[in-house]
Amino acid sequence: MTDTHATAFDPALDLELRRETDVPPRLVWRAWTEPKLLMQWFTPAPWKTTACELDLRPGGKFHTVMEGPNGEKHDNNGCVLAVVPETFLLFTDALGPGFRPIEGGFMTASVTIEPTATGTLYIARAYHKDAAGKQQHEEMGFHDGWGAAWEQLVTLARTL
Repeated sequence: MTDTHATAFDPALDLELRRETDVPPRLVWRAWTEPKLLMQWFTPAPWKTTACELDLRPGGKFHTVMEGPNGEKHDNNGCVLAVVPETFLLFTDALGPGFRPIEGGFMTASVTIEPTATGTLYIARAYHKDAAGKQQHEEMGFHDGWGAAWEQLVTLARTL
């Protein structure tokens, strides 16, 4: 995989989840880009995604609400930066719709979906401005959380 779509991966600043599945790329893409589907897998159980707005164009809104089992609530606002249908999605929580700066953002993320002989290679990356941000995200459980969400996505995509 070459970095033709996004910032080059820097292991000092960035985190990566790389997985393969027998699910076709178009179904992985649907799960990522259709709000009603995204809400079913995006947050690792027992957390739930209870709202999602996704305007799939550069500058478009990417908004989710995540709710925890003890009443915790995280309202996440962001902006779509780039879209290559069925292949690539780049978004950030540092900007809101229309590329307007917003407070509290700490990452940009990319999702790359590549066909393989048997299904899909999936690469999710979280890009951080500094090593402290990467460490904080890693300590929050990036690999376990994004890995669990991936498994939920695959389970859902197999039903589509």
